[in-house]
Amino acid sequence: MNKDRNIIIGITGASGSCYAYQLLKKIIEAGICRDNISVIFSANGIKVFKYELGDSIFKEVTDSFQIYDNSDFMVSLASGSSDIDTLIVAPCSMGTLARIAAGLASDLISRIADVMLKERRRLILVTRETPLNLIHLENMLRVTKAGGIICPASPSFYSKPDNADSIIATVTERILSLSDIDYPERYKWMNTR
Repeated sequence: MNKDRNIIIGITGASGSCYAYQLLKKIIEAGICRDNISVIFSANGIKVFKYELGDSIFKEVTDSFQIYDNSDFMVSLASGSSDIDTLIVAPCSMGTLARIAAGLASDLISRIADVMLKERRRLILVTRETPLNLIHLENMLRVTKAGGIICPASPSFYSKPDNADSIIATVTERILSLSDIDYPERYKWMNTR
């Protein structure tokens, strides 16, 4: 089932690049072909990713996956006729959330989000902000009503994580579940691994 998936990971300028990086690794571990995974960085997403994870990890990602320019609307991904089934924006800034909620397809990430909603495909926004103001909450409600999934990057501690990667995994494994990606190592409440 995983092999036929076509997934896009949008990476914006919110803090939390570690979620995108671990998510990409876990999607590969789940058996999805690299050729079926595309990555789009916003301009600020590039800056924050490099700041948080370093140039070498940024190069690893850009060398390993198909990267699309966030300003390029001429790619097939921007069309409803594309075969993309899931867009995960991780981390998702409040600015990106606002553009998606308002239907302002002003860059490739927000345009593909618009396509996901209009075609009734899976859109997951891994929001990263705290605290939230009323505008943030209303935008989350609007996206949810339109069919998107808001998955705040809120780690859980049921699994008793003992290091940063384990804490991050409490979010990324939840994203995999929401994406309907089979990942056997995923922690489930009250189950032992």
